[in-house]
Amino acid sequence: MTEPADRLCVVRGGGDLATGVAWRLSRAGFPVVVTELATPLTVRRAVALSSAVLNETVDVEGMIGRLASSASEAIDIATLGDIGVLVSRDLPQLGQQVVVDARLAKRNIDTTLDDASLVVALGPGFTVGLDCHAVVETKRGHHLGRVLWDGSAAPDTGTPGVIEGRAAERVLRAPAAGEVRWHVQIGEVVAKDAELGMIGTELITAPFDGMIRGLISPITTIAAGVKVGDVDPRIDPALCTEISDKALAVGGGVLEAVLTGHGSRPAH
Repeated sequence: MTEPADRLCVVRGGGDLATGVAWRLSRAGFPVVVTELATPLTVRRAVALSSAVLNETVDVEGMIGRLASSASEAIDIATLGDIGVLVSRDLPQLGQQVVVDARLAKRNIDTTLDDASLVVALGPGFTVGLDCHAVVETKRGHHLGRVLWDGSAAPDTGTPGVIEGRAAERVLRAPAAGEVRWHVQIGEVVAKDAELGMIGTELITAPFDGMIRGLISPITTIAAGVKVGDVDPRIDPALCTEISDKALAVGGGVLEAVLTGHGSRPAH
């Protein structure tokens, strides 16, 4: 078996769940490159490697993501122990042995079994053997983080997980298309109906008393209905700066798949 340091992992997407995946893989010794869009739509920016696209570097609990100007530079960064962040809509050819589709699009955009010797996908929209070698469950509950070597993950419910009785209302969505301008910052405590910002000419207010856990990057132009923020009823600053339990569970599932799968279903 090759050593982790010899198996480059490419994680497609740099959001908070993808960052949990990168955390688990890098902690186990795998070099990791993350690909992201030129304009990330990440909400939980304080714990997302995608923030390196706009800020050049990001520190997530001591894991450093560095923006690379080329594929070769991304590999160099990963080889030295940090996370190489590369702006690339398509899958770059880096000689990777593992590809993880962590874009959470709820559908398969362009991932194929031929992308690497082991292809792992997160959440619904993928079928093992057709789109990838393994799927990791992302739905909160008994099966969160479980590696599936047959079938598909649970279908998307369209409803966020419940936290202290709050579910769909936790998520802020753009009431109209336009440019995002915020009046508050991640980590700020707000009261119900407080003015949080504007999308174009439309005002966004707090749905309840809580803490701003995430906000999409300001001055981003988005379409109506896009998720732009996250309000948490729990007032705990660590929730803004630490990788979530869900991201770590999903990341653990990916690490299990990488360590045991090697491109085919492991023996039981």
